[in-house]
Amino acid sequence: MNNREAIIQGEGILNLIPQRPPIVMVDSFFGIEENHSYSGLTVTADNIFCETGEQQEGSEQPEIGKLQEAGIIEHIAQSAATRIGFLYTRQGEKVPLGFIGSVDKLKIHDLPKIGMKLFTEITVVQEVFDITLISAQVKVEEELIAECRMKIFIKKE
Repeated sequence: MNNREAIIQGEGILNLIPQRPPIVMVDSFFGIEENHSYSGLTVTADNIFCETGEQQEGSEQPEIGKLQEAGIIEHIAQSAATRIGFLYTRQGEKVPLGFIGSVDKLKIHDLPKIGMKLFTEITVVQEVFDITLISAQVKVEEELIAECRMKIFIKKE
């Protein structure tokens, strides 16, 4: 996607996903092109998945001032949820709940620092009944920082 101008952002994202603060991990939606959707997140110090405490030298604690692995995984899941929410609201339907069934081939190349903007591409690999297999790439500017495949179950009412 060449155009990185958000079509939905801020509070508008809450119409597309079931999550609510402080667990909201998407703040921008850039749209859908065929089987690809695009979303974003600016990493902030108050993010529940950001490590901002003091780090003890020589310890195995999380890296300070960075979004942790769990936050990246949740961002990917919510990016997929934003795609579904966008499609459902566009059809006038209620946004369904989704659940992560599995995460495969997860590679985290770097943890983004506070202030960085994530740009995530979700590609639908396969949809069978209420199960969607997606592939995700998370970038900061043009640098790939994380990628995975995720199986998501949609609970329709």
